[in-house]
Amino acid sequence: FIKQIVAGTAALSLPTALLSFAKENGLPIRAITKGPKYHWFGYYDKLQFDPSNRYILGMEVDFEYRSPTSEDVIKLGYIDLKDHDKWVEIGETRAWGWQQGCMLQWVPGTSSKVIWNDRRENVFVSIIKDIETGEEKIIPKAIYTISPDGKYAVGTDFPRIQFYRPGYGYAGVKDPYIDQNAPATAGIFKINLKTGKSKLIINYQDIAIIPFNGKDISNKWHYFNHLLISPDGERFIFLNRWRETRDQPGWTTRMFTVNKNGKDLYLLDSSGKTSHFIWKDSEHITMWTEPIGEKYGFWEFRDKSDQIRQIGKGIMEQNGHNTFLPGTNNDWILNDTYPQQGTREQIPYLFQESTKKKIELGRFYEPEKYRGEWRCDTHPRSSNDGKLICIDSTHEGNGRQMYLIDISSLNIQ
Repeated sequence: FIKQIVAGTAALSLPTALLSFAKENGLPIRAITKGPKYHWFGYYDKLQFDPSNRYILGMEVDFEYRSPTSEDVIKLGYIDLKDHDKWVEIGETRAWGWQQGCMLQWVPGTSSKVIWNDRRENVFVSIIKDIETGEEKIIPKAIYTISPDGKYAVGTDFPRIQFYRPGYGYAGVKDPYIDQNAPATAGIFKINLKTGKSKLIINYQDIAIIPFNGKDISNKWHYFNHLLISPDGERFIFLNRWRETRDQPGWTTRMFTVNKNGKDLYLLDSSGKTSHFIWKDSEHITMWTEPIGEKYGFWEFRDKSDQIRQIGKGIMEQNGHNTFLPGTNNDWILNDTYPQQGTREQIPYLFQESTKKKIELGRFYEPEKYRGEWRCDTHPRSSNDGKLICIDSTHEGNGRQMYLIDISSLNIQ
């Protein structure tokens, strides 16, 4: 009897059993990468699908369960969905992390150009490559986010991010301002992707002197993280994070918006609790936060105002990586959860705001050893037509691989 109980418990923990929910809903799921090497894409707010939705970008690595070093080189490529999910290598990089990769993405407004960050001659740069002609262009600054027209990008100091939050910055270059809590000559750069020229438009010192809910934080240790340009390309978001001392773990967060030239700065969320976010349109941002006087949840903020409203109350009750499904007039949100307590299941799902309908896309087991810096969040990303969802997952026991979920049968519009 005891042996049967143990066997039954083991069977329940098998990764294949955790695909049942999606299968019951008739949603085809398939692995589009395979071992022995490991593949993933990373963050949820980048263009992974090309305009035709045929090619899906990804990264390839031959190890897991440790931090990247300056010597670790990973391969970059795309999966051809019309050629038996063939992996086509396009380049490599020495500037990457487990969570956001190397900022690999399609250049908006093009059908064959891809951009990513790399380290060349001990400097972090970005590479624009035309996968049809093979032509490469080196931009002498690493990018964080690209404008929707593909003309400019904004970037920040990846060595500083790496020191304050490993997994989001890059190894191999030491922060030259490591002993300064809020340097005036470093911060956020605007980068012209045509000329390669860049300009410092936000610096740490100017942000640090802005009080935090009446408290002076100019002597705290500051860095910037999670930049994202608005759909009209006129403004962008950045998170200002800081520590009490340089070497103390943890952080406090506030969200700013600013125009593309670093002017018209606005403190949008001063709660100290800002987490994942996405632009809904060029005036509204949906984020996981705990607004002052409110409870944790997903909240919609109107830029440059104090107007907020909760989204998915009682339904979207866990932090996740939220975007809006294309072609649905921003009515459907694509989101996920972190591993559930006890089961270690990650749950990507869809939520329709107008009807409060929620559709789980599957439950994907993540082994205990995927934690901290090298955890594997599903980070769901949609095709441009909203019919395919790509996730990163470890549920089959083959390391991190990419999986495609076909949601076309749901007829979401």
